[in-house]
Amino acid sequence: MNNWLDTIYSNGSKYFVSNPNPKKGETVQIKIRVIENSPVEGVVIVFKRNGIQVFEEMELLETKNGFIYYAYSVQLFEKEISYHFMIATKDKIYHYNQLEATQYYPGEQYNFRILINYEQPTWVRDAVFYQIFPERFCNGNEANDVQSGEYSFDGHPTIKMDWDAEPQDYEQSHCLDFFGGDLEGVMQKIPYFKKLGVTALYINPIFYAATVHKYDCLDYFMVDPHFGGDKALIALVEELHKNGMKIIIDVSINHTGTANKWFNKDGEFFDKSVGAFNNKDAKEREYYIFDENNKYHAWLNVETLPTLTYTSKALREKIYDSEDSLVKKWLKPPFNIDGWRFDVADTLARQDEVQLHHEVWPEIRKSIKEVNKEAYILGEDWTDCEEFLKGDEWDSSMNYFGCARPIREFIGEWDVYNKRTESLRKAELDITADIFANRVTRYLAKLPTVIQENQFNLLDSHDITRLHNSIELPFEKYRGAIALQYMLPGSPSIYYGDEVKIDGHNRNVEGCRYPMPWNESKHNMDYFNLYQTLSELKKSNEALSDGGFKVLYANEHIVSLVRFTEDKAVFNITSVEKEIKKIVIPVNVVGITEKSKLTEVFGKQANYNLNANGLEIEVPAEMTYVFEVQI
Repeated sequence: MNNWLDTIYSNGSKYFVSNPNPKKGETVQIKIRVIENSPVEGVVIVFKRNGIQVFEEMELLETKNGFIYYAYSVQLFEKEISYHFMIATKDKIYHYNQLEATQYYPGEQYNFRILINYEQPTWVRDAVFYQIFPERFCNGNEANDVQSGEYSFDGHPTIKMDWDAEPQDYEQSHCLDFFGGDLEGVMQKIPYFKKLGVTALYINPIFYAATVHKYDCLDYFMVDPHFGGDKALIALVEELHKNGMKIIIDVSINHTGTANKWFNKDGEFFDKSVGAFNNKDAKEREYYIFDENNKYHAWLNVETLPTLTYTSKALREKIYDSEDSLVKKWLKPPFNIDGWRFDVADTLARQDEVQLHHEVWPEIRKSIKEVNKEAYILGEDWTDCEEFLKGDEWDSSMNYFGCARPIREFIGEWDVYNKRTESLRKAELDITADIFANRVTRYLAKLPTVIQENQFNLLDSHDITRLHNSIELPFEKYRGAIALQYMLPGSPSIYYGDEVKIDGHNRNVEGCRYPMPWNESKHNMDYFNLYQTLSELKKSNEALSDGGFKVLYANEHIVSLVRFTEDKAVFNITSVEKEIKKIVIPVNVVGITEKSKLTEVFGKQANYNLNANGLEIEVPAEMTYVFEVQI
């Protein structure tokens, strides 16, 4: 048997906590397990009660499927319970938290945590998301297309593009090259989403705006007419819900565009009598930051994006606090969206000496949950944003930090932040499996299980070069990246077109915003079948939604992750080695034995032997396997 310490396991899911989302005053049972015939003589749970650390003996509950379970019941009164376990043998005491088992007494950073009165969007852990940049996805109604010269913005005219053309660089079109995608087109593709295995859509901004991307909103309270207007959104949401699918909408409440009717700098869309820039007495003046010379604060000094300031109570009312506010309007009938993705959420309500973010985000959350307790709150942050993931602000970040960035780097691409700095670009990095595994597990170990289950796991988006356009990548290596994405706790997100290997380039952001090719002769079906297979596996196997998570193996350039319940498991083996390797993966630490039934989900033939030592397997160069297991 492998080291018995590796068989110790607990988490905050229903398999180890009787109610993962308890209310104040509720009593829950907490469990931990370890392999039979281990030298364990007793287990103690350590937590604080009214600020005082307590050590409580756990009872031996049962033996099941080769594991001994210990349990302790506790009544919950505080905002959260934070705990770890002490495990005694005859001659040693071990401490076990979400990260590891050690012989030294750990700090609380990696403690298990159960959140009290947390309103989890439970549908998210089962979801497969599909992200759509609506202007480039599907033209469902040519009558609402933007025409060449229909209007000008910031001194530049609109350009109507042929669907099969390449998007123009910013210097050519200034984000005014329109292909005609709209919400009717999205609705027409619901059968396509279902065939792919998608259960939820994340749609980039749809509110009235001048540009292609629409992050410089003109009016938060109307869907852009070129996308079909409010009626098109109502129809889309109704049809998605009829088909058992969810939808979240993107919005930037950190800044508007200069043409927004609240600001209205040049009077391009509204009379100059309206808005803050030209009217110092306008009620919207307090929504922005002006000096005595009428100079305004702009997000990242981008002159067309004036920053909103949450020192204004009136702005808070408009954005989230009143019953007819932005965030509430679109969650309510007749629109009924299922959540929000907030653009540049990490910078919201933060302007140098004014730091209101941890005041404003709980207020936003409260307003959203008043309308829909199951609404998903997704914030954009590319870095470690654990400070927002404590249960009272976001449900998840765009998980660049714990998914996209480590996977892309392990597969062979420079980390996006290293690319930006000259001295870092000089390094010749060798990202081994243990570096990858540490990067992922140390992030997850800081998050309560119910927050881990919310993670929005992406590789590509509208803001980053598509992986398959970024570096030369054989399909097997790409398959390895996607397998890793689907193995992580949370929900995988497919960026539109990745599933057919859409064209693009890596020169700039326009390279990841190509029109979706609907001519099937242009579809790479190896890619489609890859996503379809993993999406169906995600939906059909509870191990990939509510199961435990462990790194089984991380050595040299081969990594194996596992998701598991009491009787099912899914694990991958992803190699980026240049040659064949013979390895032993200790699958028995999660209960996989010689009697377990293994099925390789892609039908790949593998040379392996499952025995008391684990899984002895030959792994060809740059090969990925994904095994479904009946324990």
